[in-house]
Amino acid sequence: MSTEELQEARTQLVDTVARFARTEIAPHVTEWDAAGEFPRALYTRAADLGLLGLGYPEALGGTPAPCGLRMPVWRALCRYGASGGVQASLFSHNIALPLIVALGTDALQREVIPPVLAGERIAALAITEPGGGSDVAQLKTTARREGDEYVIDGEKIFITSGMRADWFTLAVRTDVANKGAGGISLIVVPGDSSGLSRTRLDKMGWLSSDTAHLRFDGVRVSARYLLGAEGAGFKAIMGNFNGERLGLAAGAVGFAEACLDEALSWARQRSTFGQPLTQHQVIRHKLVDMRQRICATSAWLDAVAARFDAGDTGADWVAEVCTLKNQATQTMQFCADAGVQILGGMGYMRGTVCERIYREVKVVTIGGGTEEIMKELAARQWGF
Repeated sequence: MSTEELQEARTQLVDTVARFARTEIAPHVTEWDAAGEFPRALYTRAADLGLLGLGYPEALGGTPAPCGLRMPVWRALCRYGASGGVQASLFSHNIALPLIVALGTDALQREVIPPVLAGERIAALAITEPGGGSDVAQLKTTARREGDEYVIDGEKIFITSGMRADWFTLAVRTDVANKGAGGISLIVVPGDSSGLSRTRLDKMGWLSSDTAHLRFDGVRVSARYLLGAEGAGFKAIMGNFNGERLGLAAGAVGFAEACLDEALSWARQRSTFGQPLTQHQVIRHKLVDMRQRICATSAWLDAVAARFDAGDTGADWVAEVCTLKNQATQTMQFCADAGVQILGGMGYMRGTVCERIYREVKVVTIGGGTEEIMKELAARQWGF
């Protein structure tokens, strides 16, 4: 795809996504936050527009698309929908399915992926454990082979779409003698499996996104649901995290833009001391600071996406993804704080975009790897 073709496709797709977010997400996010969920029908609507399948093989019901096209879509969804909760659950398959595409058999891919991309089923990724956090190599959930089945025991926590999911891409330890990364595997678990229980978790933000604590008590899964070879899970998980972090960075830019949009609109309408807020230098400078950070982060996001599409994904690229994720979430945090300050008392009220994003920004700085983990990974990749 030439630069001109990519730009034309981006413009058309972003316009479509913006209309979808403005009309079918943004007007309802406060109501959905209060309800703690959003309608399941939204999955099929997003699927009808081709949004769920973007970036997946055509043979599985998707639409192949370069990273340079997918990142602007995610950014537009967040900017005009302005609800991390909806985006997180509506697109939770984007961290669950890539591992199945990469490692699953043809039969498993055909069983799981097309219904998810059609909005008929929901997929989730289950990695984090109550005692492990970012230390994936030390996970304790086990899967022992018994004939043609694996028997799974353990727990997972902070699982996005955990209450609704029909499929889980699950990280397990198949070699209990190996206490490190080498004993980790990946297996797909049907959501209706006997012995699987779910508990909903309450959160500070992302209120419309269900987040669950999962328990596996002797869950039996066919051995054909194993992804790749036993012991090959850790490397695949680490690679999958890079895609998640890039998506989080794009979303963070979109949320930062949403804060600027609302703050600028408010500053133009609100008057103090006989003149609009935009006539006060201190307010104009805050708006400029927001825009400055958004522009810099946006340019970096485009550059990292372009490197991925060019196949330039070595250690230096991984380090850039990690630091870009930090840069983007810090930009989001700055813009949310500045937006609340510009809105004043109204910025502290539920129902404003800046208030919602102010609460939601912390989970974005944690999800996909904390700021501290991102810095450590980058330092290792750069040889510091």
